[in-house]
Amino acid sequence: MYPEPAHHAPTERAVTAYQPTPLPPTIVHPAPVVPVQPGTVPAVASIVLPDGRIVTGYAIDAVRPEPVTAKPAVSRTAVNVALGGIGFLAVCGGLLLLTSFIAALTAFIGQLITLAAVIFGGWIAVQVLSASGHRGGTTVNIRRAVIKRNHFHG
Repeated sequence: MYPEPAHHAPTERAVTAYQPTPLPPTIVHPAPVVPVQPGTVPAVASIVLPDGRIVTGYAIDAVRPEPVTAKPAVSRTAVNVALGGIGFLAVCGGLLLLTSFIAALTAFIGQLITLAAVIFGGWIAVQVLSASGHRGGTTVNIRRAVIKRNHFHG
């Protein structure tokens, strides 16, 4: 199913080795340190490193941040009282809405009960009043009944 791996003879490659070329040693003479007057920064600064090299560059003034204006201290108690007042007002508003909702729901249920009573009372009145004008069905008039030996003769 799979082809057998073919074994090849190892090929020899030419190996090239590169050797770094050393630089000729340079004689570094440390520059004399120029005394700087306090409070002034020269336009070009020179620094002598511990190994004797001299680094010269431009001096950069330190960036000074803008002064921050002091904010008046707010009492933690004042913050708590303010937050408590806001919470109290929110609760009162919620309770007011809740009581209004309960009152409206009570009135609605009362109206439904009244409507049901009117409809049911009207239905009963129609049933009672229509019984006097009875139409249809079987009418039995009993004038004189004779019961003999537990048997009814009409």
